[in-house]
Amino acid sequence: MASRLSRIWPVVSRVRLSSALGTRCVSQTPKSSAAGAAVASDLQPVSPALQDSHGHTEVNPFEKNPDFHGFHHHDTFVDEWNMRLAFFFGISVAIVIGGTFIHYLPDHGMRQWARREAERLIKQREAEGLPLMTENYYDPSKIILPSSGDE
Repeated sequence: MASRLSRIWPVVSRVRLSSALGTRCVSQTPKSSAAGAAVASDLQPVSPALQDSHGHTEVNPFEKNPDFHGFHHHDTFVDEWNMRLAFFFGISVAIVIGGTFIHYLPDHGMRQWARREAERLIKQREAEGLPLMTENYYDPSKIILPSSGDE
């Protein structure tokens, strides 16, 4: 798959979506008086209801901190360290402790015991000169069958 992709990648990389779809992307933002200057009113619309007595507006913590991880609203340093600790303990330690726990679980279904018991029985039958397996699973002399007259 990767070899096929490497053969067709030069062709795919030359294709431009705008020319293939026949569309053009045009900016819809209004022009300001200075080409590169941003005016405060362009950045944040201010209504008088959102201003306090000093003329300050409420700032959304998501706009103020775009790298917000959800652990601390105001301090980005604490937020980042809480995120790192949560991921370390939540993922790394869980994988190590969980893997160790699963490794040391007892024998599920007694498979190891069944193998040891089978090896013991094989050695016992070989020592007694008996075949390893017989054609009857149960001893036929111990099975009580119904009489043929009772139905």
